[in-house]
Amino acid sequence: MVWITPLRALAADTVRAIEEPLPTLQSVAAGWSVAARTGDTSTGDRRRLRENWPAILVTTPESLSILLSLDDAHEIFSSLETVIVDEWHELLSTKRGVQTELALERLRSLRPGLVSWGLSATLANLDDAVAALVGPSRAAAARLVSAAIPRKLEIETLIPEPMERFPWAGHMGMRLLPQVVAAIDRAATTLVFTNTRSQAERWFDALRSARPDWSGAMALHHGSVDRELRSRAEDGLRSGTMKCVVATSSLDLGVDFGPIEQVLQIGSPKGISRLLQRAGRSGHAPGAVGRLVCVPTHALELIECAAARGAVAEGVVEARVPLTAAVDCLAQHIVTVACSGGFREEDLLAEVRRTRAFTDLDDASWRWAIDFAARGGPALAAYPDYAKIVERFGRWYIASKALARRHRMSIGTIAGDATVEVKWLRGGRLGTVEESFISRLNAGDRFLFAGRPLVLFRFDGLTAWVKRSRATIALQVPRWNGGRMPLSTLLSSAVLDLVRDATAPGGITTAPREVAAVLPLLEIQSRWSRLPDHDTLLVETWQGRDGHHVFVFPFAGRLVHEGLAALVAWRIARSTPSTLTLACNDWGFELSGPDAVVADERAWRQLLSPVNLLDDLLACLNSTEMARRHFREIARVAGLVAGGSRSDRQTQASAGLIFDVLAEHDAGNMLLAQARREVLEQQFEFRRLHDAVEAIAGKDIRVVSTPRISPLAFPIWAEFVQSRLSTKDWLARITDMARDLEQAAGKP
Repeated sequence: MVWITPLRALAADTVRAIEEPLPTLQSVAAGWSVAARTGDTSTGDRRRLRENWPAILVTTPESLSILLSLDDAHEIFSSLETVIVDEWHELLSTKRGVQTELALERLRSLRPGLVSWGLSATLANLDDAVAALVGPSRAAAARLVSAAIPRKLEIETLIPEPMERFPWAGHMGMRLLPQVVAAIDRAATTLVFTNTRSQAERWFDALRSARPDWSGAMALHHGSVDRELRSRAEDGLRSGTMKCVVATSSLDLGVDFGPIEQVLQIGSPKGISRLLQRAGRSGHAPGAVGRLVCVPTHALELIECAAARGAVAEGVVEARVPLTAAVDCLAQHIVTVACSGGFREEDLLAEVRRTRAFTDLDDASWRWAIDFAARGGPALAAYPDYAKIVERFGRWYIASKALARRHRMSIGTIAGDATVEVKWLRGGRLGTVEESFISRLNAGDRFLFAGRPLVLFRFDGLTAWVKRSRATIALQVPRWNGGRMPLSTLLSSAVLDLVRDATAPGGITTAPREVAAVLPLLEIQSRWSRLPDHDTLLVETWQGRDGHHVFVFPFAGRLVHEGLAALVAWRIARSTPSTLTLACNDWGFELSGPDAVVADERAWRQLLSPVNLLDDLLACLNSTEMARRHFREIARVAGLVAGGSRSDRQTQASAGLIFDVLAEHDAGNMLLAQARREVLEQQFEFRRLHDAVEAIAGKDIRVVSTPRISPLAFPIWAEFVQSRLSTKDWLARITDMARDLEQAAGKP
């Protein structure tokens, strides 16, 4: 049996969980052994596994692909009967999901009749999930097994006092630190989730400063912290010796820590599935009650928390749409199969087309993929390093053993900024930070990482050598790309439902306590402007000392709003040359400039028209340069550039050079088209943006001139100010404006 887990950190726990009942199953499992093979497995353990494979192998998509690339892959999996994919929802809609689809189909070719299982607790689009797991042709015969065991969850929210009526997102909820400390104090063990690693670093530091007596019973856990430090945190949770662990999504999945009594969620969960997943980390025992406490970072997040809780009660979760046509994954898989004894082209094509990801793959695209693997395509044919497979007697093989070794080292689809190791000057490893952060620091600069105040001693390009900092204030905190977490479409809709219901006649009597707490905010919004709803696009205009501002509220999530703001600004400038500054959050976006911005409803309908949407978006976003930057990830997956210890600048330079060569000499290269497509989807959620614009076309548009910034516009304006001024200046500016607006609004 092969058990696939999305996180290698879960492998050890999964092995323990499988081993535990085996002694009681001797009649069917006599002599069974269990082992893990992941990126954390030592060289010695890998060698021992090759000599004696276990009955049950726990692995990841990347390690499974590596095993499938070995010369004896057919022998390794010759007795395989079952494959189980755990947390299938986590792989869907990602390239790792595509990689898993291809690997599963390869296993079925090696072992016809293979039984496949997919496990998930938070899936909405089951038909898509089944088709991706077993292939579209087998989906109708698949069986859905659902456990009718209701999970008891208690979800509540900490409410700030006094309640702010002009919220802003810059203080990360630290106003609630005393209440958070009190909540942790009441429980034996608490898991505190944040949405970003930077947030986790700040909250861990704040909690440790507030309760130094907890220092020995607190830990920090996120993907950039060293594996040994994360293991200590996990062991402490498992044994119940930890009072509190501050974590990110690194502990979202499959963690079975019985002693956890409660979970705290810092900030809005931004999605219903995420709230369910995190709430399930507590009370992890049959019949136990899971308990989650939401800690809003500003007043509007109270509504989001209440909306998420309501959606959970109704059993609603977000869909995960599987990826299709990821040709970089296909190119990698072709070389993987070539490493393991080669393939006949027609056989592999049929195999690939049995996956959902490539069920519509046409002959021309397949021929392109084979040509790319064989010689790098027409533009790179003169360079032997790109000739990875060769044809002999009707079969394709890897070109050399050296290329096979190099390919195995680069198998995988996880991409991110280049990282550097952070090590103590006297020895010991703390983890990794992105090169883009550490390269901005000078020797002697202080920063916070792995829950420790550090001072940079030197940076040699691959390693940041540090010492402990005696100073614990004014510390810089690393920022990691990929930390943006937009509000989901389902949760956005639920927010509008709550606002509508709470402000209807008699709505206060049935409103959740979170929404009741922000009714004074909604009352000011209604008095100065109007409340948003499903059928109307609200546009507010306001003139301040620094110029003209317009705020638009599509409620489509931060990434979509970034794209819409850029699109509208470009369409305005196309007819009226102007300089506009953009800002956004999950509820809306802002355009500001020295001159009056569009205030006519008819003009807004044209600015947000779906006509020529794709062409205009590509034109306004400098899409070629964005695709060039993004091409690094695609080039690495497709094998055009190596991973490993190269610096970010080196990798980007290599990928950028290849992009330019392909753009000039092989403009039809499918990787270029994929880069442009992925930029739009990853940067701006293009499918969701398209749906939002189509929805706006059917709505009324109401333009309201407000006497001052409204409560809904204030947090977007705060983002605008924060992006332009130094920390000290923007804090003072926002605080002063909030005070003036509170005075203008009068007593609650």
